[in-house]
This record gives sequence, C-alpha cells and structure tokens, in this order.
Amino acid sequence: MGAPKVLVVLARHDHTEAMRVAAGLTIFGHAVRLIFMGGPVADTPENAVQAESLELADVLPETTVPDQGLPYLDTAGLAAALATAEAVISL
Repeated sequence: MGAPKVLVVLARHDHTEAMRVAAGLTIFGHAVRLIFMGGPVADTPENAVQAESLELADVLPETTVPDQGLPYLDTAGLAAALATAEAVISL
C-alpha cells in the first residue's frame, strides 16, 4: 500500500453510500473530506448509523447547501477542496 492520500468524497446522489465510503477510506490511513451536495441529508435510520461511523472515523462532513448545521463550502471553497485532493470520488 502506498502513502496516505488526501481524498474528497462528493455526496451528490447517494448521501448514505457516500458516508459509508468516506468512513471506510480512513481504514487505509487516508485523509478524507466528505462534501454533501444537492440537498439536505435525509433524516433516516440508515443515515444515523453512517453518521456514527463518520464520527468514529473522525470525518467531519461539509456541505455546499447553506444552513445545514455543517461547515459550508461556497464555490471557491469547493474548488479549493477539489484542486488540493489527490483523488475525488463522486457518489
């Protein structure tokens, strides 16, 4: 296995799966940023379980959707996150 990487997971279409993937990538020692897009995260039991996994993995989600109670990324912030990532995964 190579050196740890800085990875960005974009939660565009499937927030639940993106949370699962983001938490799982930390197992390999990668620094992971999870960015929610497209709308608020649904309040479901499945998402609650995945949110716990993110907390255990020390992944602090961010969002491009204003007023969601998470750190907000504007267009410039999103562009900077993508420009500095070694890999981007879109789900």
